[in-house]
Amino acid sequence: MYLWRAVDDEGEVLDVVVQRQRDTEAALKLIRRLLRNQPVEPETITTDGLASYGAALDRLELRHLHRPGRLRDNNRVENSHLPIRRRERQHQRFKSQASAQRFLTTHAAIYNTFNFQRHLISRPTLRCFRAEANAAWEAAVV
Repeated sequence: MYLWRAVDDEGEVLDVVVQRQRDTEAALKLIRRLLRNQPVEPETITTDGLASYGAALDRLELRHLHRPGRLRDNNRVENSHLPIRRRERQHQRFKSQASAQRFLTTHAAIYNTFNFQRHLISRPTLRCFRAEANAAWEAAVV
């Protein structure tokens, strides 16, 4: 199974899709799903060097927005994979594609809620936000 993730320029997870193939049809499905669920048109679409992204964007006539293989731009997406990789190591893979999709969708929503953009706020404000988030988390668990 392959994990397809879409992250915006602020690091927020837009969508997560688990698919069995890594071809043009799978990329097309992901991109169509993203375009349908987002209220605004993207200014650019940055991907890794996989050729199926380009072929899918050609079919959708969005090739002019594509920026393939930009390591620095794509780094935010790669770093957002780390919590999922950690979970995969702990549980030695998911049992099925459906269970992986359920977990990853839930994880993305929680990640977006509790992820703070450190570079946009001061240190005292960050401490306050983290204290509130920890209190909310403890209340939810109990």
